[in-house]
Amino acid sequence: MSCCRVEPIRTCLGCRARTEPAQLVRIAAPGGTAVVDEGRRLPGRGAWVHPTQQCAERAIRSLPRALRQRHLDTSPIARWADGLA
Repeated sequence: MSCCRVEPIRTCLGCRARTEPAQLVRIAAPGGTAVVDEGRRLPGRGAWVHPTQQCAERAIRSLPRALRQRHLDTSPIARWADGLA
């Protein structure tokens, strides 16, 4: 038995790099609108991205599939990505 807790590894939806969750931002889609889940506690599936404009913009196309929501409003994520510049 191990005495240490192992942190999970997540994959950035934008650049596909694998890293620790502490270096990524979680995106969730409660109610059909993609939002940044700052508290990492929103219900449902989540997608992870680096908090960079490049990764966020690349991830927008993939969000509906990653979050398993065919009709997803990604405009809040696009506005968030513009603010990262």
